Amino acid sequence: MATDPVAFEAFYRRHVDAVTRFLARRVDDPHTVADLVAEVFIAVLDSAHTYRADLGSEIAWLYGVARNTISAERRRVYREHRLSDRLNGRRQLAADDVARLEERIDAERDARHALAAVEELPEGERAMLELVAIDQLTVTEAAQALGIRQGAAKVRLHRARRTLRHLSFVMDGAR
Repeated sequence: MATDPVAFEAFYRRHVDAVTRFLARRVDDPHTVADLVAEVFIAVLDSAHTYRADLGSEIAWLYGVARNTISAERRRVYREHRLSDRLNGRRQLAADDVARLEERIDAERDARHALAAVEELPEGERAMLELVAIDQLTVTEAAQALGIRQGAAKVRLHRARRTLRHLSFVMDGAR
């Protein structure tokens, strides 16, 4: 795929909306969402050789790439904020791109609120719950996205649900 432009374009078209939704649930700035979507697919070009279909679906692998991309972006922003109060170097988006991304961000508002409700969980439990309850991956796919064994994934999901059993969205997406 990485060396076949036609295959990559088909892959991109198949998954760009899902990746954009995934990122819009976690980021509320349209410029950042657009940049992260591009970074995810650049990372896919660099790491396409690591995808193994026998370990899970393309989308589970992409969500793992997207999580790593968000983490890298948050580290970068943190370092940058330590040096300066403003971010520089953003490319300008066309007005219709901003409007489209703002609509997507608005559509994902409830999901962002749900994610905020689980911020108190330990990182591993929180990541597992997000991937299953919000991103609708199976436990097996979420385990692949996190790079852990399925048994560990089940334990993390059980602990997260037990801690947040009073929230209705926690049991959604149970598979």
